[in-house]
Amino acid sequence: MSLIADRLNRILPSQTIAITQKARALKAEGRDIISLSAGEPDFDTPDFVKQAAIRAIQNGETKYTDVAGTMPLREAVAARLNADFDLDYRAEEICVSTGGKQVIYNVMVATLNAGDEVIIPAPAWVSYPDIVSLADGTPVVIQTTAENGFRLTADQLRAAVTPKTKWLMLNSPCNPTGAAYDEHHLKALTEVLLEHPHVWILTDDMYAKLMYEGAVAKTFVQVEPRLRDRTVTMNGVSKAYAMTGWRIGFSAAPVELTRQLIKLQGQSTSNPCSIAQAAAKEAVSGPQDFIGEMVSVYEQRRNLVVSMLNDAPGLSCAKPEGAFYVFPSIEGTLGKTSKGGHLIDSDEAFVTALLDETGVAAVHGSAFLTPGYFRISYATSTELLKEACTRIQQFCQGLS
Repeated sequence: MSLIADRLNRILPSQTIAITQKARALKAEGRDIISLSAGEPDFDTPDFVKQAAIRAIQNGETKYTDVAGTMPLREAVAARLNADFDLDYRAEEICVSTGGKQVIYNVMVATLNAGDEVIIPAPAWVSYPDIVSLADGTPVVIQTTAENGFRLTADQLRAAVTPKTKWLMLNSPCNPTGAAYDEHHLKALTEVLLEHPHVWILTDDMYAKLMYEGAVAKTFVQVEPRLRDRTVTMNGVSKAYAMTGWRIGFSAAPVELTRQLIKLQGQSTSNPCSIAQAAAKEAVSGPQDFIGEMVSVYEQRRNLVVSMLNDAPGLSCAKPEGAFYVFPSIEGTLGKTSKGGHLIDSDEAFVTALLDETGVAAVHGSAFLTPGYFRISYATSTELLKEACTRIQQFCQGLS
């Protein structure tokens, strides 16, 4: 009898976390490493949010809370979602969890039976298919194309739906591509979904506030209110509020499903950290102007990185609409050999050689279900980005 459950054989360790840890280990050994692998803002949590956490500690808010989060936080989350997306969620439809990843895990475990299918457009965040597999579901990966801006089309969605389809999982703006679905793109998808009332939607809006050139993110229920009763809207404070370590995500869903999510969470982690909840309430209900300031910096960095990568021989990098990632193609480098003797026969070989020879850590596209690309996070200082991109250019120039 094996000690380890069979379900763990269905999944792999997170490859983004693994590469980040490798970069940290090399840096600890004294290597000159620039890590562009982690999806984490380099900005600090705003002071007014920190002060709310300090006040919570001083006021003794250190006890268990309701499993779904404090009512003031749930009310504040509903108000923020309603203000941002012109929605009408109520506090009882909100469940606060320990990060967005737990929201997705809760939803899949609470709803999937063996054989149920979940449509996942690729490129996709590394955890989506593994969470589905852990929940006994079947990930149905649909490969999008650069020609369509790495966006799922209505025809692709229509062809992928079967009687076993239970969920469409959509991330906009997307990790890793930065691609965003505007109202036109979403409307085309909603028309297909209205044809299939058995299909639910999980919309991952974690990067929705990080949009460029004046664009404003849209979400499914906003575009098609008739889908409200079968949509889970997921968001959190990690990216837009620079609060990754605080571990607060939240779902907005019909009351009946929210009750099931709360029941599941009550038998796993129970409530999120009470101090982090106090900070999150201040974040979503307090001043929002600092987000625009961060976005302005990110946009400048995006433009710099895209320009420098497109000057690297063999690389081709599209300009993303949101988030803080670029996803360049390495097609022009395949089959070549680096100065250090590495044969570039895959995206993984590319990023491995890049790290070994230049000290720049990136994530290969295969980790995001799309070979032939790699992901860079530009959520780091402009100076480090310039240096990293210069090293990438020199690495590509040395290929032969």
